[in-house]
Amino acid sequence: MPALSLVIRPEHPDDAAAIERLHARAFGPGRYARTAFRLREGAGHRADLSVTASVGSFLAGSVRMAPVHAGGAAFLALGPLAVDPSFSGRGIGTALMRASLAAAEGAGEGLVILVGDAPFYARFGFTPVPPGHLTLPGPVDPARFLRLELAAGFLAQVHGVVAAIRPA
Repeated sequence: MPALSLVIRPEHPDDAAAIERLHARAFGPGRYARTAFRLREGAGHRADLSVTASVGSFLAGSVRMAPVHAGGAAFLALGPLAVDPSFSGRGIGTALMRASLAAAEGAGEGLVILVGDAPFYARFGFTPVPPGHLTLPGPVDPARFLRLELAAGFLAQVHGVVAAIRPA
């Protein structure tokens, strides 16, 4: 396959419609029933930490970071990470992950959680959330509930049910 002319950049407000179409192509209508979607439903995401990938003028991928909290501490929930199915396996998801995690670390964030494929996310340092430490507002396979500490010891500060931080 030829190399992609990939542009990774922060999400712009005018990307919203293209990102919603991407989510529909990548996840289908079943995305609305997932626990991770319900966690983010009605909450905003951090545009300063959310990243897109374009090939030419086509939005080929996106990752968002949403502010969440548990036990009085604020942190981030990563997702959704979406890559257009026609660009699957081309390294776009990896590039998006690296860019979004670098932005989160640069912003001084302490913890990122997500629900996803452990073998994929392990390459970025994600490991399962310890049992009984944090819970999500719905069912989730414990092997897919992952965390990455950006600040050592941050996870020790958070316990309980994870909830979205709603915009004021």
